[in-house]
Amino acid sequence: MEIRPTTDQDHDVFVDTLFAAFGRFPETPDEDGGGVWWAALEMDRCLLAVTAEGRPVGTAGAYAFELTLPGEILAPAAGVTAVGVLPSHRRQGVLSAMMRHQLTELRARGEFLSVLLASEALIYRRFGYGPAAYTQRLTVPRHRAALAVPRAHGTADAPPTASDTGTIEVLRRAECREILEEVYDRYRRAQPGALSRPHRWWALSAGQPPIAPAPRYVAVHRDSDGVPDGYASYATGEPDYTLTVDETIATDDGVFTALARFVLEHDLVAQVVFKHFPPDHPLRWQFADFRAGEVSNHTDWLWVRLLDVPRALTARGWFMDGELVLDVTDPFLGEHGRYLLTVRDSKADCVPTDREPDLSLDVSDLGSIYLGGTAPSTLVRAGHIRAHHPGAAPLADALFRAERSPHCLHWF
Repeated sequence: MEIRPTTDQDHDVFVDTLFAAFGRFPETPDEDGGGVWWAALEMDRCLLAVTAEGRPVGTAGAYAFELTLPGEILAPAAGVTAVGVLPSHRRQGVLSAMMRHQLTELRARGEFLSVLLASEALIYRRFGYGPAAYTQRLTVPRHRAALAVPRAHGTADAPPTASDTGTIEVLRRAECREILEEVYDRYRRAQPGALSRPHRWWALSAGQPPIAPAPRYVAVHRDSDGVPDGYASYATGEPDYTLTVDETIATDDGVFTALARFVLEHDLVAQVVFKHFPPDHPLRWQFADFRAGEVSNHTDWLWVRLLDVPRALTARGWFMDGELVLDVTDPFLGEHGRYLLTVRDSKADCVPTDREPDLSLDVSDLGSIYLGGTAPSTLVRAGHIRAHHPGAAPLADALFRAERSPHCLHWF
């Protein structure tokens, strides 16, 4: 078997092999080759597993993204996607061979972070990925959706926020693609765990709504100067009269509240479903009835893998000073390293050391705590991370925290 890189000429073979791996058939692209999620595949970053007879049996791809790290730092990250093996060739080492080849290739490109969305949680931890950002669904019955937050335009005790003097306009997706692209880009630059959406994704309508061309209404929020600063993409459906929000993008909490109020007060709706709701978002505290919002589908979303531990740890921002010795094993790549992490004035230095470790952990667990969405102490209690003295876990919790919980809306 050979693992080989692909070119544009391999596009159709790659897509056909991928869909065959999952027992599905691809949709038909539009006349310009867009309107389907795989239109944005970067064929110079994809791999095909081919038998000795030349038959393709496996696929793996990657996108070139920017990942927002704690401290509003933008870092390049490979977004692994389109991973599949034909049913006839599973459990024969094809997937492991592709993953090893891909990680080697990403390192050769000089990349130090890789991310993915895991179709199955059992698959990717063994390749060094750890769940790092989470999402959930929030369902709100319309008759219980009243917010306790007043519509006030400001009082002596509560001056108006940007959203108090803003406006909301309802547009169709096709009318506001450029607005969506610009607002999302502003949002993702300040949100830890968020990924960039390259322009070609929007131009090719590649992805899920609101990038995809599926019919959607978009509530666009504008500030007092008329500048768009948030949106909610949504659609209503029968027979249960549910309004489903694909995503709510806002540059501040006030804008989010204004957009949430708008969809929650929509006429002829029995309930509102927010599909990707940040686990620690304050909206639930704004309901007059605290139990109005029912949380479900709380799940992992973005998985992170460190390809170069020192580069990754020195890339992100930090919010307190301290020192920590990390003993990191990478079983899949057969690597092991011990590093002294020193943080001073929000910057980190990370160098090899022979000092006794504070924490011993797998590279997948380092990926889980990297963005600040999983507390090291949680993984110590779970038996994933070994703390070598009582103060190690509390120190790691304090060091690895982020300014806000990571959240990723982008599907890839």
